Amino acid sequence: MYAVIETGGKQYRVAVGETVRVETLPALVGEDVTLDKVLLIADAAGVRVGAPTLAETVTARVENHGRGDKIRIFKMRRRKHYRKHAGHRQNYTELKILTIAGQSEEAGQA
Repeated sequence: MYAVIETGGKQYRVAVGETVRVETLPALVGEDVTLDKVLLIADAAGVRVGAPTLAETVTARVENHGRGDKIRIFKMRRRKHYRKHAGHRQNYTELKILTIAGQSEEAGQA
């Protein structure tokens, strides 16, 4: 079973038990968050696609907050003596998916 969720303007394919890095969420480490923008759920019964979203939710636990690897930005105009250096590190929240549409990992295996 997997779901496609939207958070932070991006879409993620998640399954129960996975860990996924998403855009920063205002939640404390160890706190459970409910993601309600579920676009698609695929399970043994078939695939359900929302128009635009489904009524089901995905529950996840905040595992960690952090910053990604540095991205180096270099701009240059040839023959104009223009060079500009910059860097960027994107903040993220690491989530562990607990349930999809009310079904946890134990219920999915039974």
